[in-house]
Amino acid sequence: MSTKSKPGLWKGPYAIMALAMSKEVVFDIETQSAAGPDFKDMRISVVGVYFYETDEYQCFEEKEFPQLWKRLENSDRLIGYNSRYFDTPILNNYYPGDLNRFAQLDMLEQIHQALGFRLKLDDVAAATVGVRKSGHGLQAVEWWKQGEIQKIKDYCIQDVKVTKAVYEYGLKYGALAYEDRLGGRKAIPVDFSRKEPTPAINLSMGF
Repeated sequence: MSTKSKPGLWKGPYAIMALAMSKEVVFDIETQSAAGPDFKDMRISVVGVYFYETDEYQCFEEKEFPQLWKRLENSDRLIGYNSRYFDTPILNNYYPGDLNRFAQLDMLEQIHQALGFRLKLDDVAAATVGVRKSGHGLQAVEWWKQGEIQKIKDYCIQDVKVTKAVYEYGLKYGALAYEDRLGGRKAIPVDFSRKEPTPAINLSMGF
């Protein structure tokens, strides 16, 4: 599945930044079962991706992963939310190399470093850019059991759009936001700029 980004909906004031991020990739995964203690046993239903290079959203099922590897291996950086400790390890169950060698930005990792505690993407997105996720991961697991693949894809792409919006806000303003227990909006300092050169990746798929 492939869809173009709708002008103005997610880009708005961030359009100019896409020029400097032409090969960055925003991604999110949905799994076939709820998270267990050992990620090595977990399987993926779909991977949702946004490619800055082509301004395009795509979803990949398991049989389509070889197409995804080529795109990831040619990316500048992988961007996600809790991706370093969830999405990437589970994707590594499939990838013939090691995705941990890729340049990555895990936004939750920076939030945790700044605050000392973790926040849900839904809460950060609501306070930062005024949007929320369309559901939760356990719904996607139920859809998988019911064979509702398109519903999973739609949900995953929406998650990617929310992740992208939060990323672009943090990149532009150097901060995100959350609501504290009293309902006050609090700032979270972040630095999403890319400092290190993109590591050289041996193309494991032979492309």
